[in-house]
Amino acid sequence: MLISPAFAQSAGGPDFGLQILPLVLVFGIFYFLLIRPQQKRAKEHKALLAGIKRGDRVITGGGIVGTVIKTVDSELTVEIAENVRVRVTRESVLGLYREPVAAPPAEAKAEGEAAAAEKPGAGSKLRRLLGGK
Repeated sequence: MLISPAFAQSAGGPDFGLQILPLVLVFGIFYFLLIRPQQKRAKEHKALLAGIKRGDRVITGGGIVGTVIKTVDSELTVEIAENVRVRVTRESVLGLYREPVAAPPAEAKAEGEAAAAEKPGAGSKLRRLLGGK
């Protein structure tokens, strides 16, 4: 009984398609988890840079916050203090600056907690069960 050469070659290992399947799956995972979101962020940032106009408050890559006074093609003139202006490239702008929300003063926080403690509710029942006031 003789074995044909084609049969002998295919018995040596798994099919080429099965060997390349893990590589295709890894590339697909990388594409959907890394490449695609990065491209989306880059597209949004490019649209943001194109939409910068006079009067916008921006923050640069160096951490400088200022108001856009003048826009020229790829350059912006940003006022960072009264009568202090710097020229920056559009690419150095990280985004529009939003004022941080200030935390309430400690006194207001203490008053809020005291008012909450006076109101009867689930919190006061829990405190009584745990041995508090």
